[in-house]
Amino acid sequence: MSFSGLIVQLLNGLASASSLFLVAAGLSLIFGVTRIVNFAHGSFFMLGTYLAYTLVDKLGASVGFWPALVLAALAVGLLGAFIEFVLLRRIYKAPELFQLLATFALVLVIKDAVLWLWGPDELLGPRAPGLRGSVEILGRQFPSYDLFLIVVGPLVLGAVWMLLTRTRFGTLVRAATQDREMVSALGVNQAWLFTAVFALGAALAGLGGALQLPREPAHLEMDLNTIGAAFVVVVVGGMGSLPGAYLAALLISLIKAVCIWMGAVSVLGYPINFSKATLVVDFLVMATVLIWRPWGLLGRPQAPSRHVGEPEAPLRRSGMAYKLAVGALLLVLIALPFFARSSYTTVLATDLLIAALFATSLHFIMGPGGMHSFGHAAYFGIGAYGAGLLMKAAGLPMEAALVGGPLVAAIGAVAFGWFSVRLSGVYLAMLTLALAQIAWAITFQWDSFTGGSNGLTGVWPAAWLTDKSNYYWLALALVALGTWWLRRVLFSPFGYALRAGRDSVLRADAIGINVDRVQWVAFIVAGLMAGLAGSLFAFSKGSISPESMAVGKSIDGLVMVLLGGLHTLAGPVVGAVSFTWLQDAVARNTDYWRALLGGIILMLVLLFPDGIAGGIHKLSKRWKKPEQEAKP
Repeated sequence: MSFSGLIVQLLNGLASASSLFLVAAGLSLIFGVTRIVNFAHGSFFMLGTYLAYTLVDKLGASVGFWPALVLAALAVGLLGAFIEFVLLRRIYKAPELFQLLATFALVLVIKDAVLWLWGPDELLGPRAPGLRGSVEILGRQFPSYDLFLIVVGPLVLGAVWMLLTRTRFGTLVRAATQDREMVSALGVNQAWLFTAVFALGAALAGLGGALQLPREPAHLEMDLNTIGAAFVVVVVGGMGSLPGAYLAALLISLIKAVCIWMGAVSVLGYPINFSKATLVVDFLVMATVLIWRPWGLLGRPQAPSRHVGEPEAPLRRSGMAYKLAVGALLLVLIALPFFARSSYTTVLATDLLIAALFATSLHFIMGPGGMHSFGHAAYFGIGAYGAGLLMKAAGLPMEAALVGGPLVAAIGAVAFGWFSVRLSGVYLAMLTLALAQIAWAITFQWDSFTGGSNGLTGVWPAAWLTDKSNYYWLALALVALGTWWLRRVLFSPFGYALRAGRDSVLRADAIGINVDRVQWVAFIVAGLMAGLAGSLFAFSKGSISPESMAVGKSIDGLVMVLLGGLHTLAGPVVGAVSFTWLQDAVARNTDYWRALLGGIILMLVLLFPDGIAGGIHKLSKRWKKPEQEAKP
């Protein structure tokens, strides 16, 4: 650990901060004005790199390198404007989480479009003309191009700041960030303002990707790798604050640089590898900042949403027709293994049941609770690992481990929920994401206990459950019981108190409801059921990997809930079955299954902006209304 090494690592951190800021700045602008949590922003970054590679190849590396970077950014900005005009403008009146679902579908479509156009191989661009060498700093060589990137970040920040503070367009953008309804009342065309802001944000992401070309090869994982870091920077800095985004990018990148410089050290006789902490540093910073300052370093409380999602219909006891339909469905599910043509059908049906319970547990806190979680996979993964470790490390029988796994997940929910319920909106969602990523990083790196990146193997069910049909019936019984219990909780006084806190915190508090405590208990209940789903998943597959609690699993849960319908109790089950079945069917029939799946999700979002179950519920109400009016 030399002083010169520290300086070089800090300079590396400054270069990374500039690249990260370009992506985060566009994301912050888009969210500040349109309130869209744009999951496709990482895809714009990826496209910027790929387009820059192609344009440099066509124009020539010696003369066309710098024009190619600018043209790539402009092309991505035009694509962003096209996407906003064609797709997002048509769903602005939908609940904001469904806009998130649409941008997630765009991620799938763009990823396969890139795969089709450029192939699966990594593409390394040429070095920048005039900046191909290095300079000596304290006896160490440092790339000239990275010094250029260090300067680019402040320059872009200054240029965007001038645009927002010295032009009429900037005045309108800042006004829309604070109060969009007032801007609309003054006669400003919001539609074109949103398009312009979205195009600017996409262009900044594209520029960030293009500038990465000499530093990093273009590859298909750039989108998801980038969007997570960009979200962290935006939230830490404060949603809608460009200086905050730059400050957060600096803070996170420099802390990572220091961790790399420290490397493996011994603290009080215990070896600690700080380099491994880089996997989770950004999420640790985000969790710390949100707990200390809920609106971020330079942020402020956001203005009310333009379109508040309508609550689900008032809870009512199920009628006889509903009970008969559920009973008939259960009979069909019980009989399914007898008519299955292969064991694969039984295995797929088991996966559908587990997905339904996982989605229902997430819906419990998102729908009736009004708490949006981007890290629900943490409880699924903790339940899976809890069950596996109780059997392998503690020597418990499988049946006892299946009971213990959900309890371990509930304990995790006790800790995570206590911090999460103190926030609301997107900040709560981001804190849940940070806590889930911390849990993932611990699992991923604790080789001696969790198996690290290899996970746990040999987690097989008891002998009487080795038959796929027997395990399916056990999963069916537990999933049905768990879903029924969650529904019963919603009909209890606790369920009504949970909904009251969602609809109005002030009114709920005025009548004596401790909203924080109710929401905390809801987190624990949801974590218990997600842990049960994870435990069932572990024994159904015979192994567990860290991917069971990664960001992708949480996103899958969100998609299931939103696809089915956030405002109906049947929505999560419908969404889980639809998404899991579609994913399986599409993946087995085409190499470009992501694009096809994303296209199907986009079509469903446009046709059913309230989800599949929500759309069916509205259609049924429209059909019943003429019949009721026709009655004398």
